[in-house]
Amino acid sequence: MPSYYIYFLSSLPTLELGAKPPFSFEELIEKAKDLIPEEDLKIISLIPAILENPSYSHSRGGLSLPYYALKKWIKFDTALRNEFVKIRASRKKLDPVKYTRENGYADPSISRIAITAYRNSSVLDGEKSLDTERWRFLDDLLLGHYFDIDAFIVYAVKLLIIIKQNRIEVSDKTELLERAIT
Repeated sequence: MPSYYIYFLSSLPTLELGAKPPFSFEELIEKAKDLIPEEDLKIISLIPAILENPSYSHSRGGLSLPYYALKKWIKFDTALRNEFVKIRASRKKLDPVKYTRENGYADPSISRIAITAYRNSSVLDGEKSLDTERWRFLDDLLLGHYFDIDAFIVYAVKLLIIIKQNRIEVSDKTELLERAIT
């Protein structure tokens, strides 16, 4: 039987793509500390590490990933990254297989999303279009998950997307471009 966090999740501010983050990820964890069971809070606090490295050992500390939203998100995001690898590898005439990760997520829209973002004349605009599609996917994951741990996972991932976008917005664009080129 899933746990529901009606009070906690309803007390959080609404997140909007492109808006300034209402707080840091660490502050989200701090707010949840006394209201969410420790096992669920451990999973939430590991989300940045899991998203950075989807092959992250999910069994560390006896933790498993029974959570629907997190499993689906990892599969979607890995498929999207794999599609980008295929596009870039074909441009450089490399074999993409050695750069892709095993996934099992099949959705024909992934190719369209990746190609649209890749063809964008601006790297930043391409990333924004990817974030829009990621946001849409997260919204779809929320269907049927109101105030449960999966809703909290979706909120946390959306917060990380907003934080990433904000970091890009306030950074020195010239320096970012130079770093990307080198």
